[in-house]
Amino acid sequence: MKNKSLISINDYSKEEQLKILQVAGEFEKTPVQNILKGHVIASLFFEPSTRTRLSFESAINRLGGKIVGFSEATNTSVQKGESLRDTILTVANYSDLIIMRNPMEGSARFASEISPVPIINAGDGSNQHPTQTLLDLYSIRKTQNKLDNLNVAFVGDLKYGRTVHSLVIALCNYNTTFHLVSPVELKLPSSVKMYVKEKNLEYHQYVELEEVIPEVDVLYMTRIQKERFSDPLEYERIKNFYVLKHDMIEQTKENLKVLHPLPRVNEIEIGVDKSSKAYYFEQALNGVYVRQALISLILGLK
Repeated sequence: MKNKSLISINDYSKEEQLKILQVAGEFEKTPVQNILKGHVIASLFFEPSTRTRLSFESAINRLGGKIVGFSEATNTSVQKGESLRDTILTVANYSDLIIMRNPMEGSARFASEISPVPIINAGDGSNQHPTQTLLDLYSIRKTQNKLDNLNVAFVGDLKYGRTVHSLVIALCNYNTTFHLVSPVELKLPSSVKMYVKEKNLEYHQYVELEEVIPEVDVLYMTRIQKERFSDPLEYERIKNFYVLKHDMIEQTKENLKVLHPLPRVNEIEIGVDKSSKAYYFEQALNGVYVRQALISLILGLK
């Protein structure tokens, strides 16, 4: 994995993904190390982020590295018309690795093709979010003690949800049965469903959330993404389509865990937080260990 960019989850083999999870487990036991001393990591966030950006920064700081970059493009030469190409080529001079979030689909792949240093895709539009996928895999394995042969439900915005797209693709390595719950307008893209079919795996589509909850091991909730809608009225119509309440998960499998890439809006009531089946805040913490593992492996330090 040394010097190997991560743009799509499929850029890394199943074996490489499992290696990252293994090293993440080691970092969870000893999160503060000094292996990044002398290294500079660039963090380029052209789009708002809380968990992804801060967990990357936390990971780098705990490993003794330095961070340069920006959290919004309005404070950069992008506002003067600088192209993405010129930004990447310039920042590569100052860093050993670039982490980038950009609202344009395909931007991360383009950056990786021109950059002399590795690129980590921290989200490109509604396309993919592979580091979220890795922390989701880590969270699932940690809570279920396995990745194979699970029933996983994805709920909410399956059309624009890049976390969903990446995780479905990754879980195809583990004989997963998929339960896809969404409004008709926000179904999983045909290209992702075709990928599942090509792997000879099952997926089932639903509109009603209550129908699927008793059947699954993992309930992966997502928010309806207002920023992806061109029609505000359409968003208002379906924004509260699914709301998970505490009583809805009481009579479920003992091993059920509720995951969410966050931020949540209205799709999980606060009352769910007190349930032992709620795991989304621990899931966010797992992102630090997984990103520590990924950075250290790409830089050849592990």
